[in-house]
Amino acid sequence: MPRSASRRRLWPWIVLAVVAVLLVPVAIIAVPILTHESAGQSNQQQTDERWPLSVTATGDDGRTRTLSVAGENGEPIETKALVRSERVVVSGTGFDGSQGVYVAVCVIPATAADKPGPCIGGVPSQRQEDVAAGTVQWAPSNWINADWAWRLFGARSYDDSSEGTFTAYLELGDPQGEDADCLANACGIYTRNDHTALNDRVQDVYVPVQFSE
Repeated sequence: MPRSASRRRLWPWIVLAVVAVLLVPVAIIAVPILTHESAGQSNQQQTDERWPLSVTATGDDGRTRTLSVAGENGEPIETKALVRSERVVVSGTGFDGSQGVYVAVCVIPATAADKPGPCIGGVPSQRQEDVAAGTVQWAPSNWINADWAWRLFGARSYDDSSEGTFTAYLELGDPQGEDADCLANACGIYTRNDHTALNDRVQDVYVPVQFSE
């Protein structure tokens, strides 16, 4: 058989192999988004303390989530008098480690069925940056997701996916910026499911905050 004929027969298989290689990562990313089903509500209840540093909520999925805030060095902060550029360390436990979350200061919605927002700083950056191992990256919003595919796009991993623990590092943006107005509206330091489950409210947990003018 002529060599040229043999090559012509190989080309379709080569093309199929290339297409398969390209489709696999697309499927890994797209399938979980398209097949995700809402797990319900977070069921966070109001506490007797108006400005708590830690809140707890037991969601419809049976998980009990705790969200806590502290200063840059672990010190207590005045959540009723935050200021622009203040650094806040946000920690969570009991979250669903198989599902990504955004962490940011967001406007508290009218009802628990509504998505929190808009949020200061908008959606977290989905651009991978080259930083030294162990370097803390402070930003108005953080993205936590343990999936390797999303970490290629800039997500931070959970500290422990099985326990649903994470640490986020917020450097507070303009409380009256173009994304959100936290001087005119009640706001909170929120967790909510990332873009892979936008309509799922089960991980909407927040610590109420207020900015000083």
